[in-house]
Parts: sequence; C-alpha cells; structure tokens
Amino acid sequence: MNHFKFLSDTEVEAMHQATLRILAEVGVVLTHADARRMLTDAGATVNGERVLLPPELVEACIAKCPPQVSVRGRGGTTKTLGDGSLYFHNLGGARDIYDPLTGEHRYAVLQDLRDATRLLDALPNCHTITPFFTPSDAPGPLMSLAMYRHALPFTVKPLQGPGVQTAPEVKFAVKMAEVLGPPPEVLTLSVSPVSPLTFPDHEVEAMLEIARQGIPFAPLPCPTAGTTAPFSIAGAVAQQAAEVLAALVLAQLVQPGLGIIFCGRLAMMEPRTGISVWGGVEMGLASAGTVQLGHRYGLPVNVYGFSTNAHSLDIQNGFERALNAVIPALAGADELSGIGEMEAGVMSTYAQMVADDEFAAVIQRVRRGFAADEDSLAVEVIASVMNGSRNFLGQKHTMKYLRGGEVLVTKLAERSAWETWEQGGRRGLAEQAQAESERILREHRVEPLSGVQERALDEIMSAAEKELVK
Repeated sequence: MNHFKFLSDTEVEAMHQATLRILAEVGVVLTHADARRMLTDAGATVNGERVLLPPELVEACIAKCPPQVSVRGRGGTTKTLGDGSLYFHNLGGARDIYDPLTGEHRYAVLQDLRDATRLLDALPNCHTITPFFTPSDAPGPLMSLAMYRHALPFTVKPLQGPGVQTAPEVKFAVKMAEVLGPPPEVLTLSVSPVSPLTFPDHEVEAMLEIARQGIPFAPLPCPTAGTTAPFSIAGAVAQQAAEVLAALVLAQLVQPGLGIIFCGRLAMMEPRTGISVWGGVEMGLASAGTVQLGHRYGLPVNVYGFSTNAHSLDIQNGFERALNAVIPALAGADELSGIGEMEAGVMSTYAQMVADDEFAAVIQRVRRGFAADEDSLAVEVIASVMNGSRNFLGQKHTMKYLRGGEVLVTKLAERSAWETWEQGGRRGLAEQAQAESERILREHRVEPLSGVQERALDEIMSAAEKELVK
C-alpha cells in the first residue's frame, strides 16, 4: 500500500535535525562510568552529568542497524518486523483486570497472566505476545521475570520479553529463553529511559547486557507531552526519538548490527488534571510521526495503536482505540501495540482482547484498500446484468470478490435486523466478545512445555529469587 504521509518529507527531515541537535547540544543524563568511556572513545563529549553525542556518531550507529527484526515462537512461527506487513501485539504490564459483567475490577494475579496468554494465543490477529499483567502475587524484584516465566508455557506464538530494568533481569530472561531456543531468535527485550533524556546507571547496565547477549532491543521511552516532554507534538516526538537513538548508540557500540525496534509511547497531558492521556487522537498523530521518523532511519517501528483512557467497553473506548490504531496503520507502522489496553494501560479485560482481535482485522482491511483495475471495475459484469442475465448475486465475479475478502466478514459486530438481534438476546459487541473469551478459555489448549523445560524454568526462577529478593 501507499502510506499516508501526515508529515511532509521536509518536516520529517526537520524533526530528524532537531533530534540530532538535542543529542549534540543538550545531551543525555548518563553517569555510568564504563558507558561514558565507551561513548567518549567514540567521539562523544561530557558536560557535567550529561553526555553529548555528535551527529556523525549517531548517524554512523543508525547505519549499522538492520532494516528488519525477527522473533520466533516455540511453535516455529517467525514474525519479521520491517517486511512490509502490519503486526499486532497486546498491551504489556497491566495492573488491573476488569469484569464487564459486574463492572468490578481487581489487581491481577499470576493465573490472570496465564489465562490472558492462552487467550491471546488463540486470537489470529494477535501476532506476537507480551506478558500481559503485572501479577500482584509475584514479588516485586521478580516481577518481570515472573511475567515471562508464567507466559512461556501458554503460547506457541513469538513471545516478546517484558520490560527490564537491570542487568541481572536480562541475564535471567536470557537463561529462560535458552529453554526454548537460541535467545537472539526467540526473545526481544525493552528498557524505558526516564524522560526527559535520563539514563540511570541500572538501566544503562541492562541496555549494555542486552547488547552483549545479542538480543533484539526495543528502547521504549514513555514521555508525556506537557510534563516530561514539550507540549508540542513535534517537539515531544523529537525528544522521544533522541531517547531512542541514545539507547541505539549504546547498543551499537557494544554489538554492531544488533536489531533495533524504533518504539514510541508518547502520551499527552490532560490540561485539566495533569494526568497522562492515551485516548486522545493526538496519540495517534504522534504515533504516525514516530512511524515516519523511524522509517527515515530505516528501522522497523512499533507504536501504540489500541489505546484509550476509558474504564469500560463503551463508545469512548471504541472511537478512541479505532482512531489511534488506524492513523499509525495508514502511516505504515510495522507493529501496533495495545490489544486489550484500557484506562491508559492500567487495566484490561478478556472481552477487550477478543474485541481488539476483530478490530485488528478491520485495520488490516483498511490498510489493504481496494483495487481499481479492469477486473474490479466490472464494466462487463454490469453490462451482463443490465442485458438480462441474473442479478449480481449470481455472478462468478461476486463470488470471486467475496472469497477474496473484498468485504470483511465480522464475527462480533452486529449486522442483523432488529428482530434477529432481539431473538438472540440483544447482545452487543461487548457481550459477544465476553462470551467468546469464555468459550476460548474453556476450549483452547496450548502444547505444553516438556517436564525438562518446566524444571529448568523453575530452577532459573529459584536462582533469580536467591539473587534478587533480599
């Protein structure tokens, strides 16, 4: 498809130049001694706590990155970001789970994490999975590792690693990935710098360890325009890009050619409350700008798609996530996150995950567009019907385009007459999605890990507990 340009090429280039100026003139707060030495040896300079990265260093490191990043599931399926496809994955790290039938929500636990992973494994338009919930019954120091360990047995899809913050977390996550296969093939990891432009020592250690291990790396800044980034979308996207590129430089100096996923999670401040807004259409616009800038660098781009501040499966929820997904999708995003996201990433429900699977199919249909060639323009078919043959329904042309997916056949959206809908119990999309999630969790089974693999994972978690839980 031809991607829709929300920014002109001139504007993208201006944003790139602003990003280079931020890194060269403002710099990043980085005090890690070994990283500083590595950066200054490569041409960077130090000004107090800040490291200033010259444009030629940044450009040289960008040029070392491959244009694609792949991750393989234990079932053998590989997804390659940057191959021209649009992939979807779920929100990671939600705290709460919501019951749409009662309207109640609670803290998620490990069983919710397992069930969510198994549900996502069954959804055809969720292409890769990120551990969904931060379970309240896992010790804080083991949270990221527990998320990964308890997701592994419940999907055969590519499982992207959780966000990590320390080098020991990286090492233990890599050991768990080894239970499935070569870690660089079956694992990706992300670290979130602190906006604005701050790289704490423990996060730098994690980034360096990811690079040493050769794990595809997704720097994941999460600035909020107006509080931790400029309130202008362009300025906030440029700062976010500078945070990604600073992490990219570190990784490439350690492991030239390491796969990098250019990520953006820019939200906007709600002016009346100061909270972070994920539902406003500005997130979709910022994501589109992030996509165009990341593609300027020749990198695969992952941004938020399905995002909302809504607390229920209501109209606000639907229109916010639709807009925020379709805008970056049309801009050419390689991967959209957010399946299941609610309340600005704090909460989810199984019904939302199922509904988003259908929404993802709709977004793919939008991206595909439609052809306007001799066959699809159907002049001869129109003439045949007008000259007395059967109606359009009986034409081979109609069957061809029906089978070819010209019209998306939905599973959840209501398209029947009132009488049929009433006879079916007046269930809306949310109720249909809830019922489907319950059916999947009753019926869907995932090929289990072997006993040897389960024991190996338990041993790794035990070792992590001894080292990390004080």
